Amino acid sequence: MKHSTEKLNKMSKYTQLFTSILALFFSFQIQAQTDVYKDIEFNMPKVLETGFPNKSVNITEFGAKPDGIFKNTKAINDAISDINKKGGGKVIVPRGIWLTGPIYFKSNVNLHMEDGALILFSRDFDDYPLIETSFEGLNTTRNASPIMAHNVQNIAITGKGIIDGSGDAWRYVKRGKMTDAQWKKLVDSGGLVSQDGKMWFPSESSKLGHESSSNFNVPDKITKEDLVKVKDFLRPVMVSIVKSDRILLDGPTFQNSPAWNIHPLMSSNIIIRNLDIRNPWYSQNGDGLDLESCKNVLIYDNKFDVGDDAICIKAGKDKDGRDRAIPTENVIIKNNVVYHGHGGFVVGSEMSSGVKNVHVSGCTFIGTDIGLRFKTTRGRGGVVENIYISNIDMINIPSQTIGFNMFYDGNSPIIEEDQSSDAEARNEKLVPVTEETPAFRNIFFKNINVINSDEAAYFVGLPEMNLKNIVIENSNFETKKGITIIDSDEIILKNVTLKTTESGIPVTIYNSKNIDISTLEIDSKESVSLKVLGEKTTNVKIPENVKKNQKLLQTSKDLPKNAIK
Repeated sequence: MKHSTEKLNKMSKYTQLFTSILALFFSFQIQAQTDVYKDIEFNMPKVLETGFPNKSVNITEFGAKPDGIFKNTKAINDAISDINKKGGGKVIVPRGIWLTGPIYFKSNVNLHMEDGALILFSRDFDDYPLIETSFEGLNTTRNASPIMAHNVQNIAITGKGIIDGSGDAWRYVKRGKMTDAQWKKLVDSGGLVSQDGKMWFPSESSKLGHESSSNFNVPDKITKEDLVKVKDFLRPVMVSIVKSDRILLDGPTFQNSPAWNIHPLMSSNIIIRNLDIRNPWYSQNGDGLDLESCKNVLIYDNKFDVGDDAICIKAGKDKDGRDRAIPTENVIIKNNVVYHGHGGFVVGSEMSSGVKNVHVSGCTFIGTDIGLRFKTTRGRGGVVENIYISNIDMINIPSQTIGFNMFYDGNSPIIEEDQSSDAEARNEKLVPVTEETPAFRNIFFKNINVINSDEAAYFVGLPEMNLKNIVIENSNFETKKGITIIDSDEIILKNVTLKTTESGIPVTIYNSKNIDISTLEIDSKESVSLKVLGEKTTNVKIPENVKKNQKLLQTSKDLPKNAIK
């Protein structure tokens, strides 16, 4: 009896210890969730979270087979329908290779990927019907996405499994993005090469679609009825979440998407965390996450290694976007790592419904083409404002670490052998301000740390709509080239250190006003530190050492008197 009592006491202690550890774990989880809302500069609503009944089904109960050969489309969708009819719960995907066609979400379903689970989407394009949707901000026709969540509430994809979109079956590839050996292997695998030898297509239908398009991915040279002939070209995003509410993506790896990887559109109350988002670096339109016309969103603790923009904020394109009139707003982005990508954090170029109230902090960009990127062009319309970016570390950025370009024409920032040097050339022509005129204003950077990169900052507004009120403070840039400011109003660099390592004047200001770089510290081997140009330039406050030593300053003949303060 004594032995039995001692055993019970020992079990009780273990139970208490386990309970304490569990409570501590959940307290950490709650604290981590609370910290996401810490130090936010605007009134951020609490994101409504998902919740599911304690019910589950396993896809094997519906005939699914994990051999990578049997197509499990019906089994997975039957499991989703079953748990939905029961009021919601978890659909379990166990270890194995689960080949499938499109997965259609229903409300109150958590698709849970157990360790070792791999969902592999079919390479048979006939599995994906053409549907009316939105892509790159335009209303258009595309193939159905591998994962479709349209007009649903309270859904999740969780666990540690892998979701693979078989994107290599869909994507065309540019010759300039591959080595000779890679290109030979790709061509030898089948498909077709363009007449100029610069593009590989997986099929004749894909090649015809490209030839039928004058504007990127929309075949506008043929009728809507003929789109079926170019079906292979109409690559879908991998995860399409449209007009839905309370979304959780937590844990899995999302990789190898046909076009964009994850695309929440016109949705709300979204949490995206603990994901690995991957695409080959050469993948055309291989974005990681494109958040478009959404509100109340948390994006944190994710890793990106992709072929295009990593974390991209969008809001529709041109008239289609303006007619939609749904901005992206109330977004927190924290503690993400970006390896390869055209941009680490990006706004645009499709932003015609507007973007506002975005906080970005604690992110690290390693070798990303451009670090913090803002892009638009005439014709977009829309206002981007109240963006707060802080505590960002960047290393080995081959282009601009901070880049604003209101003349963006859609070209990749990668210097490819078939890309002209003036791919994003400016147009000086002054045009009237209308609803088609985009605007960037009230954007704040703090504690930006950059080493071993190419260009510190590049600000290019429109002559008729300058960049307005952009502030960088308490930041350090160690780059080859310095800072360019064009067609801008109220650019303030406060307690910023700039060290340039290559020849070239570190700071250039052109046709800009109300520029304050008086506390900028410039470390350069050049005999001239600052160049101020343009007949429209006024009210420029320059560093004290440049004031005292005019040899450090270069100006143009058309610069107005008293432009420099």
